Amino acid sequence: MELAQMRMVKAVAETGSIAQAAQRLHCVPSNITTRVKQLESELGTDLFIRAGRGLSLSPAGTVFLDYCTKILGLVDEAKRAVDANTQPSGLLRIGAIESCATVHLPALLADYQKTYPGVSLELTTGNWSQLLEDVRQRRLDGALVAADIQHPKIASSALYREQLVLISAAGSGPIQGAADLRGKTLIMWPNGCPYRAALKNWVQPHDPHPAIASYASWATIIGSVHAGAGVSLVPEGILQRYEQSARLETHRFAELAPVENCFIWHKETTRHPARDAFARLLQERLEQRAE
Repeated sequence: MELAQMRMVKAVAETGSIAQAAQRLHCVPSNITTRVKQLESELGTDLFIRAGRGLSLSPAGTVFLDYCTKILGLVDEAKRAVDANTQPSGLLRIGAIESCATVHLPALLADYQKTYPGVSLELTTGNWSQLLEDVRQRRLDGALVAADIQHPKIASSALYREQLVLISAAGSGPIQGAADLRGKTLIMWPNGCPYRAALKNWVQPHDPHPAIASYASWATIIGSVHAGAGVSLVPEGILQRYEQSARLETHRFAELAPVENCFIWHKETTRHPARDAFARLLQERLEQRAE
């Protein structure tokens, strides 16, 4: 088993095609076909299933790909660890919750790519539990989450605290506290969102089984509230991104405490120039914004 074979498996899995994987790895397709077949013979199992004109991972291939990702990540880390002069370069995989990606990252990403043109940056969004697992499994080099992560394999750095705002449709009636939300639909992100948990926990003493509509889009959530479908709890920065928010009622309550946002990474990846440069720039930009 060789690292080159692992890179081939990873490329085929990500592209779904031997031809596209060959283009990515700058080799001929027949070489990938031969090397993958040799690897399957060594492992005693098929790693791919033909799906129409493409290839998809078999159950064994899914398991093997996870190990490939970890091993290849460790190889890259080993190279960085012994080269004190390594400059930020190569692939940087960053994850972020949607609110952070929408409000805080666009300008930062542009600055980062201008400053470090040798880095190929990939950004994915997800909920905090998914991002945590991706960092733990080394599928991401770092992530921005709205939660205080306590995990033996995860390191974190506090970034900023975001005020939470309850929103309702204009003219939908006064809201003096959680009791006034009894019978109203809570329009929130799916399970795993800290804002959803905060609103649900606040309302439940007055409405044990509140109706909840789950939408994985801030635009859809704010649009639904604007249409009078219910109420929602959103980070203050999100309101500034949507025109409709100007026609919403906003409510702030001391019980709905600001949420800590953090940058997390795997503790065992001690040196990663591209990630570390991203974290430094992120901290600098947030501090400048706070001044």
